[in-house]
Amino acid sequence: MAKKDFHIAMYPWLALGHITPFIHMANKLAERGHRISFFLPAGTLRKVEPFNIHPHLIAFIPVIVPHVQGLPLGAETTNEVPFPLHPLLVTAMDLTEPEIEASLRDRKPHFVFFDFACWLPALTLKLGIKALVYCIISSATIGYLLTPARKIVERGLTGPDLLEPPEGFASSSIKLHAHEARGLTVVTTMDYGSGFSFVKPGALRRSGRAGPAENGVGRTMEKAIKQLRSQDLDILCLLVALKQPMGAETIESALPEGFQERVKGRGFVHGGWVPQHLILNHPSVGCFVTQCGSGSLAEAMVNDCQLLLLPHVGDQIINARLMAGDLRIGVEVEKGEEDGLFTKDGVCKAVKAVMDNESELGKEAKANHAKWKEFLLAPGLERSYMNDFVMKLHTSV
Repeated sequence: MAKKDFHIAMYPWLALGHITPFIHMANKLAERGHRISFFLPAGTLRKVEPFNIHPHLIAFIPVIVPHVQGLPLGAETTNEVPFPLHPLLVTAMDLTEPEIEASLRDRKPHFVFFDFACWLPALTLKLGIKALVYCIISSATIGYLLTPARKIVERGLTGPDLLEPPEGFASSSIKLHAHEARGLTVVTTMDYGSGFSFVKPGALRRSGRAGPAENGVGRTMEKAIKQLRSQDLDILCLLVALKQPMGAETIESALPEGFQERVKGRGFVHGGWVPQHLILNHPSVGCFVTQCGSGSLAEAMVNDCQLLLLPHVGDQIINARLMAGDLRIGVEVEKGEEDGLFTKDGVCKAVKAVMDNESELGKEAKANHAKWKEFLLAPGLERSYMNDFVMKLHTSV
């Protein structure tokens, strides 16, 4: 089989934080001449089309996500669904199996890349297609939570089990607080979709280069970028990535009364999906307040903005400890040991620590961040890994 004849299908978890790194991978494979059939919820097509740098090789295949009782009408991704209802979204994804099977029979790809759709390997086996798990969650998270040393199958999992790293875990400053261990235990033991339980499986580094098609981000983003350009570089500018809380339909409706008026001319609030890496790359953004999703951290590491870490659930917590404790390229906001609550004073303290040029903590974080950025963007680094990966795909066919 000629290398140019590779055909790969992709079906990531129904979350933009998972879909986006799959698209980055698709672009890297298409750059080498391989053809991609990319399954994604129909409603997300408009949001991700600008990231398709190779539209002649990458075809987006819209999937109709069935409604499951308990989910908001029209919900297709985690962006429209509060965290406690994510298991219902997994159920909705399970219900797309007949549609995916029909399309795979017709398209006959050589491989299917997936992460959450646990039924895909059995399906692809009977179709003569190879299935590959593309896990975008950090290896630190997988190693801390799911290593065989935990013996989860034999003895289950409790909060106290997660307070310390498992036996054999590499020397690290990763350590969980009591409230975090309790929360991760709940996530691990929830029933997802077809009756299985697991820890929410992300880390894909992007190259830091925006493709030519990524310029089509619409009038809203043009407005935001123009506003950033108008800011003096000595003014502290923050990018805060948030999701509306339960009970609020939009970010805007959840803001304190008068907030938008108070920040008018100095800040910009947008509740939709944005090409975050373009904002992070702007010199006016000095600090990025992040919940520590793997994709967001990867994008931030190849830019110059400093990292303020504010994790909430799942892998975000371990990612934050890795960044602040082991790599020391960011500052984590202090929280209560038992309740996990943080204060505005705690946020201000962390921002000042990471941004103050006279702060030892800030100087160390900046220096380490610059070192990792230089390494990750080293010429040929990513290309060598991708070439090796593609060669392994060929040898497996």
